[in-house]
Amino acid sequence: MNIQEKYIKRCIELAQNGLGTTYPNPMVGSVIVYEDQIIGEGWHKKAGEPHAEVNAVKSVKDKSLLKKATIYVSLEPCSHFGKTPPCCDLIIANEIPNVVVGTVDPNEKVAGRGILKLIEAGANVTVGVLEKECNELNKRFFTFHQKKRPYIILKWAESQDGYLAPEKTPDQDRKPIWITNQYSRQLVHKWRTEEQAILVGTQTVVDDNPKLNARDWSGTNPVRVIIDRENKIETNSFVFDDSVKTIVFSNEKIKSSTENTQFEVIDFSKNTIPQILDVLYQNQIQSIIIEGGRQTLQSFIDENIWDEVRVFIGKPSFGSGTKAPVISRKNSIKTTIINDELIQIRNYD
Repeated sequence: MNIQEKYIKRCIELAQNGLGTTYPNPMVGSVIVYEDQIIGEGWHKKAGEPHAEVNAVKSVKDKSLLKKATIYVSLEPCSHFGKTPPCCDLIIANEIPNVVVGTVDPNEKVAGRGILKLIEAGANVTVGVLEKECNELNKRFFTFHQKKRPYIILKWAESQDGYLAPEKTPDQDRKPIWITNQYSRQLVHKWRTEEQAILVGTQTVVDDNPKLNARDWSGTNPVRVIIDRENKIETNSFVFDDSVKTIVFSNEKIKSSTENTQFEVIDFSKNTIPQILDVLYQNQIQSIIIEGGRQTLQSFIDENIWDEVRVFIGKPSFGSGTKAPVISRKNSIKTTIINDELIQIRNYD
């Protein structure tokens, strides 16, 4: 690992502190180095707050060293006015002579303009250091800007014999049947704080009455996205409690939107996935974890519109019930969480 890679790696480490809190902005880390010593560092913490480069410059005690230093940043410095001023202007104003960038920003508002502005101002700019790792860091941001849709994670838990749930009895309460252990469930709640939204279909809400929040982990609750074609979900369900922003898709708008609950009409006689993803894109949602039910999950698999699959296999066997979705498990990564198995698959198509 060369010197530039060493400091961009540190930028990536810093940026990861912002996972789940920077939406709709990317995660960015920045390090300022003088004579092979870090004299300042920072990361972007939340949209509307200072960017990584601003925090890094602010942390430098002896500002006179900036004119002889190198600033490293995992993503191209912005060149436009948003909620905060352009970071390029800050670098130029402080006369930082050397700039090392991990990867180019895919946002059409930036997309190379920041690098060009720095070069035109006389800075020595290097681009593409640990580029693959920097792109992976912001896989959600890149997918959103390049594919015009959220980054999609499909998640479910299944029994040893391949069922999502046992047969329902008429008098069964509206609550989940747990397949996995408490540590796996806590991990799922951690994931919920990392993604911007969570999606389920009608049957999941009708059967389980889920809250779809992150009760077992500290962090931001995701936007709830519900597919309710025939408006079957009872109004006293947790998903309608207005506690979290909720988007509901149906074939007819029979309820009025509230401050936190938004109703969207789509055409269920056509492919619903592009329609749903377009609405989510318009709502600036960069990532979504889809947790059920079977039909919803399988439809994304069949259309090959997904980026990751995360499957828990728990200890119980059901013998019958709702079958788990079907997907090729080649090239999967397996992890054991006590008596649960976690299978993770990436889609590189």
